[in-house]
Amino acid sequence: MATVELTKDNFEEVVTANDVVVVDFWAPWCGPCKGFAPVYEAASDKYPDVVFAKVNTDEQQELAGHFAIRSIPTITLFREKVMLFSQAGALPAAGLESVIEQARALDMKKVHEEISAQEKELASEHTDTASHDNVTAAPETEKATEGKERTG
Repeated sequence: MATVELTKDNFEEVVTANDVVVVDFWAPWCGPCKGFAPVYEAASDKYPDVVFAKVNTDEQQELAGHFAIRSIPTITLFREKVMLFSQAGALPAAGLESVIEQARALDMKKVHEEISAQEKELASEHTDTASHDNVTAAPETEKATEGKERTG
């Protein structure tokens, strides 16, 4: 299967419309990227149900920046719109296949439940922190006032 070229305009659409998407962040001048290309192409032939996509980081700097790509190649894997894997460096064929197989084996219902629970916990912590800030501010203000009374 041929790889799909991703841009900032079609990235979300491709990741949303497909169950498993593997993305190779690369550049034409990158030696390791060129060396990894045949491994990536072979995997795309072996896994026809997986979308293999490429992001040219020279042309798609905004997209590369969004994902904080600091080294290329960087391989990411999305399943059901969740990034499950991201690693800089060219993977050997067995490594790439292992990442795909592990992603397929995950119980995505459980993953989505865990994400939802984490989001609720973060929202709760934010609310608690805001309340906590108000509670701790009052004694500090009193202490500041006490200090002024002593010196005044």
